[in-house]
Amino acid sequence: MKINQRLFDHYGIDTRKNLGMKKICPRPFDTLLVDKQGSCYACECTSWLPQSLGNLQIKSLQEILDGDMRQHMQGSISDGTYRYCNNNQCSWLMGNDLRYFSKVVPSTNLKHVRLAIDDSCNLKCPSCRKGMIFHKEGPTFQRGIKLADKINEWLHQQQHSIQVHIGSDGDPFASHVYRHFMQKTPRTENINYSILTNGIMLKEFLPQIPHVMSNLTKLGVSIDGASAGTYEKLRLGGKWDKIIENLNYISSLKSQYGFEFVLQFVVQKDNYHEMIEMIGLASKYQANRLSLNKIEDWQVMNNWKEQNIFDQRHPLHSDFVDQFEKVIPFLNHEDRAPIVEAGQLYKRVNKK
Repeated sequence: MKINQRLFDHYGIDTRKNLGMKKICPRPFDTLLVDKQGSCYACECTSWLPQSLGNLQIKSLQEILDGDMRQHMQGSISDGTYRYCNNNQCSWLMGNDLRYFSKVVPSTNLKHVRLAIDDSCNLKCPSCRKGMIFHKEGPTFQRGIKLADKINEWLHQQQHSIQVHIGSDGDPFASHVYRHFMQKTPRTENINYSILTNGIMLKEFLPQIPHVMSNLTKLGVSIDGASAGTYEKLRLGGKWDKIIENLNYISSLKSQYGFEFVLQFVVQKDNYHEMIEMIGLASKYQANRLSLNKIEDWQVMNNWKEQNIFDQRHPLHSDFVDQFEKVIPFLNHEDRAPIVEAGQLYKRVNKK
């Protein structure tokens, strides 16, 4: 067992730190993320806990779950140090949001499987990628299909309740790998689904997977603009009338199937002025939650410094702070929808 220190250095994670946490994050105990290379991680985001537990191309999923590395990562949480965690990016730690943390060591039964096995998408958003990425054939596509089949093979053997999250990298309805996974996934009551999509192809493809729809617990839609001009600028390839058509469709399905509907909004220079309008749009289409997220540098943007209004040196930073002050009264009111969450933004704005 060997820690990949280079990765922790890359993310600026001090593996000697001790956060002295009194509560235990459940993610390294109940969550597994699989990326497009087959590497598996004990967190919901690879940059939050970047140590691979093993590779699904080499080992079975069960072997990885039973491995020493997973136990070692869990130990770094239960001892309170959180030494391998990225407390500069993890939204739970940054926002001091401990609502799901516990005082006792959680069960190690896997509850959440997060798939990031195909980055194919029908959009080419500049905050996410430099150009169109789409795999329908070739070695990358074949690897994705094999990973999907290995995960489904494991799921078919499970009897306990598991939630499968689809769409951590590409779009579930544009990706032929994810379509294959959803068409082959177990049709059993113990497997539930959470989907994150750009929403454009949802109405077209969702009727083809009724077993996923009937077990859908959460549907997230990424939408980085509250107006046609901003949306089509930031979601390249997307059309405003198409996303509105799909938001209406989701609203009609929500009461029928009872899933949680969440809108995701990545705040940056070209859309921060629409945060309040986004709250209104989320309310109009009956979203349960609206998540306002800080834009991250994925090394794909040529104008990162221009878009990063969270930098206090940015010429529009003070105006962003003024706009965010208008959002604060809407935050985290659990008794009304949409519940507006902005833990990352709040900490950045109030960071001295």
